[in-house]
Amino acid sequence: MISLNGTESEAEVLGTTPFDYDWALPCEKLNIKALGAQFLPPLYSLVFIVGLLGNVVVVVILTMYRRLKVMTNIYLLNLAISDLLFLVTLPFWIHYVRWNEWVFGRFMCKFFSGLYYMGLYSEIFFIILLTIDRYLAIVHAVFALRARTVAFGILTSVVTWALAGLAALPEFFFHTSQEEYGQFICTPFYPEDEEDTWKRFHALRMNILGLALPLLVMVVCYSGIIKTLLKCRNKKKYKAIRLIFVIMVVFFIFWTPYNLVLLLSAFQIVFLKNSCEQSKALDLALLVTEVIAYTHCCVNPVIYAFVGVRFRKYLRHFFHKHVAICLGKYLPFLPSEKLERASSVSPSTGEQELSAVF
Repeated sequence: MISLNGTESEAEVLGTTPFDYDWALPCEKLNIKALGAQFLPPLYSLVFIVGLLGNVVVVVILTMYRRLKVMTNIYLLNLAISDLLFLVTLPFWIHYVRWNEWVFGRFMCKFFSGLYYMGLYSEIFFIILLTIDRYLAIVHAVFALRARTVAFGILTSVVTWALAGLAALPEFFFHTSQEEYGQFICTPFYPEDEEDTWKRFHALRMNILGLALPLLVMVVCYSGIIKTLLKCRNKKKYKAIRLIFVIMVVFFIFWTPYNLVLLLSAFQIVFLKNSCEQSKALDLALLVTEVIAYTHCCVNPVIYAFVGVRFRKYLRHFFHKHVAICLGKYLPFLPSEKLERASSVSPSTGEQELSAVF
C-alpha cells in the first residue's frame, strides 16, 4: 500500500500531515489524500478478489492432482503462495486508506508491513526461478534431467523464502504504529539522522531486486530460449515465443512505472526541484502506478499456470467434477449426464516437454 514505501510524500498522503512544508510555505495535499481514500479501496478490493480466486485455484489444482513431482510446479505453488501472502494483507491496508487511521495496533503494523513486502519479494524471486527453470529445460535439456529434481526445487524454494524474509527485514523492524495529530498511523519511523539514507536504500532495493534483477534474468534466459526454439521443428515453438514476449512485456509494464516513480520520490531533491507541484505530481503518480504494479498478482496465475496445456486439462476436470455437476443438480438446463462422463475421464499427461514448460 502507499503507506509502506517509506517516502515522505506518501506518509503525508495517508495522514501524517496534510501539508508538505517547503521554505515555510504550506503545500496542501488534502485533495490527493481524499482521492486515494475514494478510489484505492474499490480498486484494491477488486485486486484482492480476483487475485485470491486465481491463486487459490492454482494451489488447489497443484495439490489435488499431485503435480508437485515436477520442479516447475513446486515453483508455481510457491509463486501462488507468495501472491496469497501479499493479498491477505490488502484488506487491512484498504481499511487504513479508507478511514485514514490504523486501528490494529503496533504489532499488527509491523507484522503486516513485513508480510506485505515478503510476499512482494518472494513473488519476484520465484518468477526469476521459473525463468531459469524454463531456460534449463529448453536450452540445457540434458543437464536439466539431473538438475531439475524435486529435492533441488524444495531446497531452492526454502532458500528463496529466506532471502525474501531478509529483504523484508527492515519493514518488520522500522514499521510501527504511532499517534500523530490525534490519529494512529502505520508507517516506517527511521532514525532522524539516517532518515533520508533509509528512504533511498528502500527505493534502490526495490528497483534492484524488484526490477533490474528480474529483467536482466529474463532478457538473458529468454534470449537463449528463443534461439534454441528457432532451431527446432516443434510446431508449438511460435506459440511459446509469443508467450515469452507476453511475460516480459507484462512484467515491464506492470513494475517499471512504479519503481521509477518510487526512485524519483526518494531522490526528489537530487533529480527534481523540491517544489509543491512536483511533490503532489509524484504522489498522484504513486497512486496510479502502485495499482498497476500490484495487479500483477492477479496476472501471475494466468501467464504462469493457466496457459499450460496440462494445467488447463486439470482445471476442466476439476470444474466438471466439483462445480458443474453440483450446479447441474439445481440448474436443469445443464447436461448433468455429459458432465459426469467428462469428470470420470482423467486428464491426459502424454504431452511433449515444450507443452509442459510453457
